[in-house]
Amino acid sequence: MKLIAIDLGTTFIKGAVLNLDELTIHHIVRTAFPPPLPDLPPHFFEVEPQAVVAEVQELLGRLLSLEPEAAGLVMCSQMHGLVLTDPAGRPRSNAITWRDQRTLLPHPSGAGSHFDVIRERIGPEAAVELGNGLRPGLPLCALFWLAEEGLLPDEPLVPAPLPDFVLGQLSGQTPCAEPTNAASHGALNLATGDWHREVIAALGLERLRWPALRPVTEAPYTVEVDGRRLPCFMPVGDHQCAIVGALVQEDELSLNISTGSQVSQIVSRWQPGDYETRPFFDGRFLNTITSIPAGRALNALVDLLLELDRAERTTVGDPWRYIASAVTAIPETDLEVNLNFFAVDGGSAGAITNIREDNLSVGHLFRAAFKHMAENYQAAARRLAPDGTPGWRRLVFSGGVAQRFATLRDLIAARLQAEYRLCSTPEDTLLGLLALGLVAAGRVATVRDATRQLFSRYL
Repeated sequence: MKLIAIDLGTTFIKGAVLNLDELTIHHIVRTAFPPPLPDLPPHFFEVEPQAVVAEVQELLGRLLSLEPEAAGLVMCSQMHGLVLTDPAGRPRSNAITWRDQRTLLPHPSGAGSHFDVIRERIGPEAAVELGNGLRPGLPLCALFWLAEEGLLPDEPLVPAPLPDFVLGQLSGQTPCAEPTNAASHGALNLATGDWHREVIAALGLERLRWPALRPVTEAPYTVEVDGRRLPCFMPVGDHQCAIVGALVQEDELSLNISTGSQVSQIVSRWQPGDYETRPFFDGRFLNTITSIPAGRALNALVDLLLELDRAERTTVGDPWRYIASAVTAIPETDLEVNLNFFAVDGGSAGAITNIREDNLSVGHLFRAAFKHMAENYQAAARRLAPDGTPGWRRLVFSGGVAQRFATLRDLIAARLQAEYRLCSTPEDTLLGLLALGLVAAGRVATVRDATRQLFSRYL
């Protein structure tokens, strides 16, 4: 049996063919995610929704031409994407993504920003029930801004997750939501597993028709592409899908280090703490620390080093290869680097200090940056184990930055005093979709079982 897999990412939309009999991934193809609409006000980030549909439809057509006997579609998506639709699934807004920060704009009441008012209305107890993940880029926050600015139409509208909008358009069916994507809207009550009706009412959003919640094993959409009808299982959040694809076990700690970064642990029950909790699969949860400085901050250092080359219109082949070599050649440094360059990563005032003539080099600079990253991951791990007893025996590294730099992995492992392994493939979301496909197709009973089966195949 073969399935089509789609990863609706932030930069690329990626697709592949999954072979459930051989547990393999074939025909990986990708296309660019549509760019943001031009001339938007500051803090706004919107995308033409039909452009997203067109790219997914084109990619599906390419994959079906490669595997015409595919029996269905599994999908994951960038989280926190929103399209308002009418009950028939037709768009009534642009796609508003996680990069939208309009709720940081002043509220008409003068009581701070829209986000300040949201936090005040929700209160600390409900914020915990939402998973401790309240942030300006959530769909819940964008919906509040629209309501407060008088921009929500009177007609009944559905706040659809981005992938469900796409599948609704391709199938003609009403968008619904799987819990991992519902939670990324910022309005799922972890205590009840349903939409948080009290929070929705407190923010004046009760007139919206919140999507029906469906499990990952259901296939409520039937997409027609080039005359082919393809049942589509419920799309899931890309974070949870990547954790599945990294084959993370409950006694392992996941460290995904790429442009952004997260530290996550699978747990069997919801226990609030100084971390964010997201729904996972099989009734489990994912405790996670996000917004840890990683590739985005490292890129800022590289951009500084390459500024003169760009000005002179010269080209450096692969700066990261030299950086890896230079860091390896510097066993210790007293240069200090703070990577909190970006507000989205928990700060906006990074620093490079204790500079001397003999330590101002690429090797010292990036070893110091890696040291700061290791300290951040140690602090995040402690937040996930507040009683001082880690619930893991091994680290699992995934993401491009972690894959590239052995020195960074060694520094983190030393800080956490744990052994580690690398994710078996750079295509962690596609491998995660393979696992979810096994469950959706009835080959195994649970995602845990699928992960164990793939663990024996890939590790």
